[in-house]
Amino acid sequence: MTVSIKVRNAIERSSWIRRMFEEGAALIAEHGAENVYDFTLGNPSVEPPKAFHRELRRIANLPDLGMHRYMNNAGYEETRAAVAEHIAEETGVPINARHIIMTCGAGGALNVTLKTILNPGEEVIILTPFFVEYKFYVDNHGGVTTEVWTDPETFQPDIAAIEAAITANTRAIIINSPNNPTGAVYSAETLEALGQMLERKQAELDRNIYVISDEPYARLAFDDNSVPSVFKHIRNAILVTSHSKDLALPGERIGYIAANPGMKDVALFMEGAVFCNRVLGFVNAPALMQRLVAVLQRESVDIGEYQAKRDLLYDHLTGLGFTMVKPGGGFYLFPKAPIADDVEFVRQAQTHNILLVPGAGFGAPGYFRIAYCIDMGIIKRSLPAWGKLAKDMGL
Repeated sequence: MTVSIKVRNAIERSSWIRRMFEEGAALIAEHGAENVYDFTLGNPSVEPPKAFHRELRRIANLPDLGMHRYMNNAGYEETRAAVAEHIAEETGVPINARHIIMTCGAGGALNVTLKTILNPGEEVIILTPFFVEYKFYVDNHGGVTTEVWTDPETFQPDIAAIEAAITANTRAIIINSPNNPTGAVYSAETLEALGQMLERKQAELDRNIYVISDEPYARLAFDDNSVPSVFKHIRNAILVTSHSKDLALPGERIGYIAANPGMKDVALFMEGAVFCNRVLGFVNAPALMQRLVAVLQRESVDIGEYQAKRDLLYDHLTGLGFTMVKPGGGFYLFPKAPIADDVEFVRQAQTHNILLVPGAGFGAPGYFRIAYCIDMGIIKRSLPAWGKLAKDMGL
């Protein structure tokens, strides 16, 4: 057997997005790229901020001696300090470089964190709908996942349901705000309620329960809102993120772990996470990208561009009869499928050259995901096709 049974089964369960992408490639070959509307991948079409290109040229023209050598396993001190300074400015939490580890994207940060805290068989709660890789990341490190549905009217975490799911074997909860796939931004009130409930459960069970906050979309909040800081509401909180979305650098794999300085045994956690960063083979986050993002912590892509895309699609689709929660951030819509079988609905959408991902891929059958991080021209050209699809569905 070429691959293990476990991996073969995982491939079957995890391939929705890539499968849709591959089918899209076949449609493009048949009809031409300008006539296919691919909403499958969260791969931003926008370019990084101008400041990124300026700094890249500066470093290329005036390289520091030794700039491509190994560094401290946690990353460059100056980069970690810059990240910590920005977090402190945004949150008022007295965080410093000792609480930061530079990582190979948010995926690397999640795996490092889970390896650091999990014992075999311990439980990690994930909130449905969820990013599909969470289940595999937890399994990578011997844990098991417990799925808890969010409130379907708002996609906010259901605190009572989370509390009911916590057992003496629960080690962590993964949250993701703004959320992939729903675009929901978790409110300060929700985070405060989660933090208070966890303080009570941790005292009752006499064990730490960590909240791992996955935040690659945290700077993409709309309608003049901001994403509340998990550090201000939850003591045992670990932030994992990347600059894939806010700086449009998904291919560069640059992110970080930040631990709440008020977390119990925070120094021991950081020591363990630095060790895991090394032994998992993620060491080190790319040297060039570390130097670049050190001076880009206050930069971002144009959020207004994403908001305009959200508004256009949301208004048009709800006008056609699709129902959905209006996202507060990120770059996804997560409407209800107009028929019970979301996979069949996605197949029907393909007959109009619209490429989507079924909600089943996110643990939420009956929905579908639209990634609107694509070019605005494609979105506008797709509108008549959406109208035909809605008519086919009887909307």
